[in-house]
Amino acid sequence: MEKEVLLEARNLKKYFPVKSNVLDKSKSVVKAVDDISLKVFKGETLGIVGESGCGKSTLGRLLIRLLEPTSGEIFYEGKDITYKSNKQLRTYRQKFQMVFQDPYSSLNPRMSIGKIIEEPLINFQKGSAIDRRKTVEELLDVVGLPKNSIHRFPHEFSGGQRQRVGIARALALNPKLIIADEPVSALDVSVQSQVLNLLKDIQKEFNLTYMFISHDLSVVDHLCDRIAVMYLGKIVEISPKKKFYKKSYHPYSQALLSAIPQPDPKSKRERIILSGDVPSPSNPPKGCPFHPRCFKAMEVCKEVTPRLKEMGTNRHVACHLYE
Repeated sequence: MEKEVLLEARNLKKYFPVKSNVLDKSKSVVKAVDDISLKVFKGETLGIVGESGCGKSTLGRLLIRLLEPTSGEIFYEGKDITYKSNKQLRTYRQKFQMVFQDPYSSLNPRMSIGKIIEEPLINFQKGSAIDRRKTVEELLDVVGLPKNSIHRFPHEFSGGQRQRVGIARALALNPKLIIADEPVSALDVSVQSQVLNLLKDIQKEFNLTYMFISHDLSVVDHLCDRIAVMYLGKIVEISPKKKFYKKSYHPYSQALLSAIPQPDPKSKRERIILSGDVPSPSNPPKGCPFHPRCFKAMEVCKEVTPRLKEMGTNRHVACHLYE
């Protein structure tokens, strides 16, 4: 039985123009997201992984129209939302929300916690003041914060508590999809597990779909059902989690997996060290974007960009090794 698609991107691109100075009239661009096609199924947690600067956060913001795409299409529940106006998008804004990486800068320091969580309800005219107050108290309870913290301000909370406030705000409008952009990377390791477990619990309680952006494969292993690996604005591999950790196909995925720390000091894993640095997205290499660092590169990799090829049920890889 085929799963129901909640969100889909087709050939999505986002290019940012670059100028070195005011007089510079060159038309160079940063290809932050470069021709990505992706499906997010209802009820799943899709992990987006890759090095910093590969376009993960930009992709997340594109999918919920916080950024305008350069080209391509975005579908939510089968309806094209790519070029809808802000007024037309108001209906959809309630259905998808975002949890940001920095729990402090994403909260208004001049607003109390209660007002921060209540703000989406006011914007969409949900309920009376008494109803909204009740909803805020219920959400604080859901994310594990005391109800009497409603009048406190963000600076009075720890990083983990502030991220719980961000999650409560995202839940306020009862969305179907939450895009979590590295929500635990700024937190202490001991707090990370608490927030991750909270995300798992509320996913079951509210029947949520997650798109979880991270550079930490250990965190992704704990939370996600499927994994999409990004490199230089492109998706190079998509796979169910269990199959991905058992056997990854793309050389870049293999290098990422080899870097995961092993809890057993006696266990041995061959570490794959990639040569060089990530190329500039304003001047990506011709052919496969990974070929300058790839330990399995062939001549064809330097000239032809590989397309995502099906490698079994729900498994795709963009690599000439499998063509």
